[in-house]
Amino acid sequence: MSEPEVLTIYTDGAARGNPGPAAYAYVIERNGAPPIEEKRTLGNATNNLAEYTALVRALEHAARLGARRLAVHSDSELLVKQMNGEYQVKNADLRTLFQQAKALEKQFDRVDIRHVRRELNRRADRLCNEALDAAERRPQTAQPSAARKVTGERQQSVREEALICLKAAASEWARGNPNSPPLDQVWEQLWSILEDGGVLRPSRPH
Repeated sequence: MSEPEVLTIYTDGAARGNPGPAAYAYVIERNGAPPIEEKRTLGNATNNLAEYTALVRALEHAARLGARRLAVHSDSELLVKQMNGEYQVKNADLRTLFQQAKALEKQFDRVDIRHVRRELNRRADRLCNEALDAAERRPQTAQPSAARKVTGERQQSVREEALICLKAAASEWARGNPNSPPLDQVWEQLWSILEDGGVLRPSRPH
């Protein structure tokens, strides 16, 4: 029986200003098939948040492809060491994305996350800069004070993120894990997903 294919993924995130206009990108390489490239802007964000967003989106895409084994490459040493358990995640915003990435990891048989030098991550880096350059060229329009209009594709992505969050928490609760996230933490994470996705107004419940 042949071994499952290992998908090779390159991820990158960038922010001009840190925080400032940000974007993420990823490249998925498959044997015998053209590479999959994705790039999107994020509005204002930090570089680390953009890096984590790239990882989460890439893992979501790989799961949709039915992949079982992944080799993920990132030039963010912080992200790689945090995902591999060498560094703690102290930033609250990064912790939310870190938890999403860890929940997604469980959907695969094996995920190896490796650090590479920037020059070995040129394609994902180029895609990030292309997204940021295109955003700078677009005319700026005022956003309504209420929740922004969300495209059908983005709505689906937000729903998938919310379901991943709920499934991960439910799995830990069902196993009786003493380190399971408390309900208020899960609710806060869900709110962040919906808020960042443009579905809710930028205000948190008390």
